[in-house]
Amino acid sequence: MDNAGLDVEKAKEMGVEEVVGALETSIDKGLTEDDAKARLEKCGRNEITEERESPLLKLFKFFWGPIPWMIEIAAILSIIASDYDDFTIIMFMLVFNALIGFWEEHKASNALEALKKGLAMRARVLRGGEWTETDAAELVPGDIIRIRLGDVVPADGKLVGGEYLSIDQSSLTGESLPVNKKVGDPVYSGSAAKKGEMEAVVTATGVNTFFGRTAKLVEGAGNVSHFQQAVMRVGNFLIALSVALCLVLSMVILYRDHVATGHIDLTEIVRLVKFVLILAIASIPVAMPAVLSVTMALGALAMSKRKAIVARLQAIEEMAGVDVLCSDKTGTLTKNQLTLDESIPFGDWKSDDCVFLAALASKAEDDDAIDSAVIADVEDKSRLDKHERLAFVPFDPVSKRTEATLRTPDGKTIKCSKGAPQVIAELCGLEGAAAEKAEKIVAELAGKGYRALGVGTSDDDGKSWDFVGIIPMFDPPRDDSAETIQQAKEHGLRVKMVTGDDIAIASETSRKLGMGTHIQAATDIFGDQSPDHLSEHAAKCVDNADGFGRVFPEHKYGIVKALQSRNHIVAMTGDGVNDAPALKQADAGIAVSGATDAARAAAALILTAPGLSVIIKAIETARQIFERMMSYTIYRIAMTMDVMFFVVLAVIAVPKLPGMAVPFKPLTSVMIIILALLDDIPIMTIAYDNTVIDPKPVRWRMGRVIAVSTVLGLFSVAQTFGLLFIGAHYFKKELFGVVLDAGHIQTMIFLQLVVGGHLMLFVTRSKKFFLAPPWPSATLFSAIVGTQLFAAAMCGFGWFVPEIPWALVGLVWIYNIVWVFVLDIAKLVTYRILEHRSIFQRKFANALHGALHPHGW
Repeated sequence: MDNAGLDVEKAKEMGVEEVVGALETSIDKGLTEDDAKARLEKCGRNEITEERESPLLKLFKFFWGPIPWMIEIAAILSIIASDYDDFTIIMFMLVFNALIGFWEEHKASNALEALKKGLAMRARVLRGGEWTETDAAELVPGDIIRIRLGDVVPADGKLVGGEYLSIDQSSLTGESLPVNKKVGDPVYSGSAAKKGEMEAVVTATGVNTFFGRTAKLVEGAGNVSHFQQAVMRVGNFLIALSVALCLVLSMVILYRDHVATGHIDLTEIVRLVKFVLILAIASIPVAMPAVLSVTMALGALAMSKRKAIVARLQAIEEMAGVDVLCSDKTGTLTKNQLTLDESIPFGDWKSDDCVFLAALASKAEDDDAIDSAVIADVEDKSRLDKHERLAFVPFDPVSKRTEATLRTPDGKTIKCSKGAPQVIAELCGLEGAAAEKAEKIVAELAGKGYRALGVGTSDDDGKSWDFVGIIPMFDPPRDDSAETIQQAKEHGLRVKMVTGDDIAIASETSRKLGMGTHIQAATDIFGDQSPDHLSEHAAKCVDNADGFGRVFPEHKYGIVKALQSRNHIVAMTGDGVNDAPALKQADAGIAVSGATDAARAAAALILTAPGLSVIIKAIETARQIFERMMSYTIYRIAMTMDVMFFVVLAVIAVPKLPGMAVPFKPLTSVMIIILALLDDIPIMTIAYDNTVIDPKPVRWRMGRVIAVSTVLGLFSVAQTFGLLFIGAHYFKKELFGVVLDAGHIQTMIFLQLVVGGHLMLFVTRSKKFFLAPPWPSATLFSAIVGTQLFAAAMCGFGWFVPEIPWALVGLVWIYNIVWVFVLDIAKLVTYRILEHRSIFQRKFANALHGALHPHGW
């Protein structure tokens, strides 16, 4: 055997025994652990190693691009104008921005890597004669693996045992329909098992597979969400606005100071160009993409620690907006810890016969909840070992039963089947009084919250079947389910139960959990309708129902479509391969703990622990992440308006201070650079901030964001102009022991923008009063306090800026503290107006709907 196993085409032409011989393995025992480790070292891991970019190259990219070019041009212009101090600070800004960008990207990348590890595929492998579960990446050529319903085939292989397997390999070959496989047929990495169960010997792994790569569960982790797209549009608008205002500023200064006076000074023109470039750099929201990406990536990492792994980052937005959650009953609302009650035999059969024959139709190694419960209830398990299993058909969501063909100790061949009572009853041809008795028993058990398992057997190769009896099973609700559902209601979330069980069982469980008892049969709602073309009546029935019973996988897709047609953002749980269409269609598809690979691949959120509480916590975390991004976006827009509008309007409205011979600039180039640097430091920590969990689903509303940020931006411009007018009033007058000159006023304005900007971050982080809890995180608060102390020290000691008295530093602080209350009041009033407008619009829409549809249609 070579390092890569067997060539795909070569293995396809070889027989089973030939392949097994060439790979030096055993169908019955597989490889030994030592042999597997040796082959892993020789062949490499069963994965595609991504080509990693050099860290040095990554860092270099932050010195290349439109924004770095602008900073570099400003640095060159500083040398031309002999402003060496400016050159030093500009170069520091260039390196600082590059290091910050590199660090932010590194954090996001690490978070995504951690998520990918959490989504690693698993495989069932035969090692040393025992079936175990291992990471798919650990498979090597020669391993014997088991492929069953819902699995994504982890490596190329050749089928060596089992009855049948239906494989969907459309992603590889383009075949639209699943392909039926038999012993001797090849299977390819990345295809999905739709039906059946078989064993295969691995022939190729990693880059040597037919597909050339393993199936990846994390797809599009770097895709841009609707939220990010909207914010990027805002960013592009701010860039255009900044550039336009910079052009206006340039033309005004050129005309006023050069053309109108007839005195053209090239050095001053170079300095003007440098000033405008620096102003544009400071105003453009350069950090916006990085902040959003890091906030989402670190938020997703926090969700993974709560046992909910985000497969696609953009799903966080959808999770935050979910208002209807369709939850599976078994394992999510209930414990999935089945206990068997006394069996009810039919005919001459005994209670023990029901359990024993059901155990023969079970497979312990499949780790199925029902199979495990049935086998555990058999008193003498040695009797099971005396029966040789010849064939086994696993449970299928469509057939709703298992079937085993066995040879008894006396040499006879029998078949045993267990599954949904109505399915087994139909298989056995139960009719008349017997059929009525079975229906009555199932209904009585359902009324008590019990599930029922039908058992049948055949001794003539399935030509005729005998109904053995019914086994009652009880799956108690999880201890935290009722409390969690109450929490969900408080969060504005409707939880609808989805189960394949009968209506009576679903109603009883739903009643116990406080979810309501209006349970609809999915078959009655949908009938023969296509899920893509549902009637308005069917969609309304789905919307009004508390839950659904007798649900087949295709009904889940219809339920999602119906709710979406009524403007709901829907989360749907699932675990099987047939749930994939519903999980893909849902705004937030959730693969529950223990879901098949196919379901995990289709889902946006993958749970690694059972229970509804995991989902609710994930939704809470998603809403917090969303709020962080919203608060940052509002802050960034308002701050850009403050700096740009103020500087441009100040230059136009206050060309010179009284008695000044030279034009007045409200800020120097150095001040603008330092202001941009000090703004960036706290922003990096916003991903760690504490945020309130919105009691209602949150959605991206651009109009509201623009309105709030514009109000805050305009008030901030007025705030900064207020300080400028105070400085102009005391210009060349003594204040706190110094005669105020232009440099002092510039330092005051600089300090006001630093302090006011960071205080405004406290305002934007909450829709409530800014001093109300939740308080800022220690990380964010420390970053803001640290930058404020540094800015105060700069102004008090005269580092890089003209020195001002400490009393004046205190005065600027008091001025900003007064204004932060003004800004907060403006914010609260704006939100109140927007909320009243929203309520009025909803009432108007409801009234209009009632007038047009008086009968509720």
